[in-house]
Amino acid sequence: MRRIHVGNALSAFGLGFTVPYLYVYVAQVRGLGAMTAGLVLAVFAVAALIVLPFAGRAIVRRGPLPVLLAALVMAALGALSLGLAGNAGAVLLSASALGAGQAVMQPALATMIVDCSTAETRSRAFAMQFFLQNLGLGVGGLIGGHLVDTTRVSSFTLLFAIEAAMFLLLVVVMATVRMPHAPRIAGVPGGSAKGRDSWKQLLGNRAMVQLCVLGFVLFFACYGQFESGLSAYGVEAAGISTSTLGTALAANTLMIVVAQFAVLKFVERRRRSRVIAGVGLIWAVAWLAAGYAGLGHGSQEMATAAFVSTYALFGLGEAMLSPTVAPLVADLAPEGMAGQYNSAFALVKQLALAVGPAVGGPLGASLHAPYVVTFLLFSLGITVLALRLGRRLTASQDQPWAAAKSRVVARGTTPVEPVPTEA
Repeated sequence: MRRIHVGNALSAFGLGFTVPYLYVYVAQVRGLGAMTAGLVLAVFAVAALIVLPFAGRAIVRRGPLPVLLAALVMAALGALSLGLAGNAGAVLLSASALGAGQAVMQPALATMIVDCSTAETRSRAFAMQFFLQNLGLGVGGLIGGHLVDTTRVSSFTLLFAIEAAMFLLLVVVMATVRMPHAPRIAGVPGGSAKGRDSWKQLLGNRAMVQLCVLGFVLFFACYGQFESGLSAYGVEAAGISTSTLGTALAANTLMIVVAQFAVLKFVERRRRSRVIAGVGLIWAVAWLAAGYAGLGHGSQEMATAAFVSTYALFGLGEAMLSPTVAPLVADLAPEGMAGQYNSAFALVKQLALAVGPAVGGPLGASLHAPYVVTFLLFSLGITVLALRLGRRLTASQDQPWAAAKSRVVARGTTPVEPVPTEA
């Protein structure tokens, strides 16, 4: 588990190193224009949507570790070639390899965490994963910002080379991991029909389908707005400067880092469905704060404070979700199918992250009041969907800590048959 967490931190550090500067690199440093830069960002999403349906099946059949190692090598090659690419075709091909590798890492690492944890320790393991991911992204972005120089292509080549080196270092670290034997499903061996059967089985799990719908709304209403609709709204409606926008993003990361383990003990002893419902209410308050920032006609200082608070409240909700949603996906999966379920949920996340900016960007930039009202309603919808999901979950799925405690008590109080003795 320690090696897996190191892997999460290294992969996040590598991504934070380059992703914030990808647009500038393609559009300005390589001189390929805004259109090509936009296509590169779209290619990341498209590559993820293409590979994720197959990644889950590969994880089930081969195990998460070989799939992760293959994804890391692909991502390293994509990063290195991206730093050397000089024309649009090479840039797009490199971005597709990097995007596909990054997308497959997520469900593979999540499945490894599932295989190395128990129902009682899983929430804490995923909380640690989320904490290290955000820390790695923040540190990577900070160091990368000091290395890049828009007047020198070589500085970006070095940046992408370091990212590739991070992925290859992770290959070395993860190759030493000895995974526990994960249970396999009888009749899993290959063939397209079996692949279709596994997806049919997943879609037949009503609780998982409801969780996927809930997950889409979660990622659409929060993560899908961070760098598109909400930032555009802040600049256009609230008059937020780019430096203040950076402060707001830092407040989000700081809230996650500070609050993650503070809320963990509270969260892991509550019903998961109610925790997610509570996140919906917190995010509704965040959107009200955003509404005040852009529509409240207060002072610029108050608008700035409200806007930064919006990002901080989103961070609090994220800290509550990390030990809740990913373990719930694992607990809904039948034996041996965790990889398939993790990949399906990652696919839903990618869809939301692709649709969210496309919808939120134009709304946030021009239709300020409808934008806030729309996502306020989405946040309240999270609460409704979570409470409905709770009615489909078993006690061990919705509140594993209490279920485990009751099993221990039951084992401790089981009456013992008296042993007959001779008179």
